[in-house]
Amino acid sequence: MQVRERIEELSDDLTSTERKLSTALLLDYPFAGLEPIQELAKATNTSPPSISRFVTKLGFSGFQDFQRHLIGELKQGQRSPVELQASSAPIHGAFLQSFLERACAVVKDATKAVSEAQFERIADMLADEKRSIYVIGGRMSDPLAQHLSRHLRQIRTKVFHLPSDPEVWPEYLLRMRSRDVLFIVDFRRYQNNLCALAQKATQARNVQVVLMTDEWLSPISAHASEVLAAPIDSSTLWDSYTGALALLEALLTRIADKNWDQTKKRIEEWDSVRLDFGDNEDD
Repeated sequence: MQVRERIEELSDDLTSTERKLSTALLLDYPFAGLEPIQELAKATNTSPPSISRFVTKLGFSGFQDFQRHLIGELKQGQRSPVELQASSAPIHGAFLQSFLERACAVVKDATKAVSEAQFERIADMLADEKRSIYVIGGRMSDPLAQHLSRHLRQIRTKVFHLPSDPEVWPEYLLRMRSRDVLFIVDFRRYQNNLCALAQKATQARNVQVVLMTDEWLSPISAHASEVLAAPIDSSTLWDSYTGALALLEALLTRIADKNWDQTKKRIEEWDSVRLDFGDNEDD
């Protein structure tokens, strides 16, 4: 279990000093916990003994054990397919059936990534016509961002997919207005330039960032107002995005259903002006 999950589980039983510590740790997770204990005590106006008691309450043998756990989480977030293959669980029996069973398990676990309240909150943000929506993903995860943006464009206006080339990002940043939404998909082996984009968007343009990431949390989470921590581990050499895709499709369906009259009109108008390049079949 991750440190942040342990903190959340004990949130109702924390003292005022422990709540102060937990807030500081979660605001800059996991890096705040990697500071020397004296520095953390000074930053939170607590004391080293208070911090030691707090990490013991979380189930660690001491502050060093607590920090080793955080370092382990960071390493998990940077594991390559080569490293994942070395620790993967072999598939026995019929390969396709076994693999799809693992994919189904990832989708089932996706229900734990978001509460109903957060799901509705994000759906409302993405449906709000007063906001422009900007979407981008990482090297391997950008197809998920494209899937979201292409469907969302058929539901509403002012949806923009950012290209991968950072040289053109300033054009999009300059378009952004306060309370617009920047939806970023960033899974492990996180991209530093996406984190810089999120920081610039929030600090310079007052944009709200919605982050879809994994359980180890992209550094972008420090700048995000909403975080969807989707499961990706299928015990193979590849991370699985099936759970993340299911969450995106649930959001899209919810947005379309809640605004069906508007969505229906938008799709009909879209189809009426769509250019015919000789393929009449929908994707």
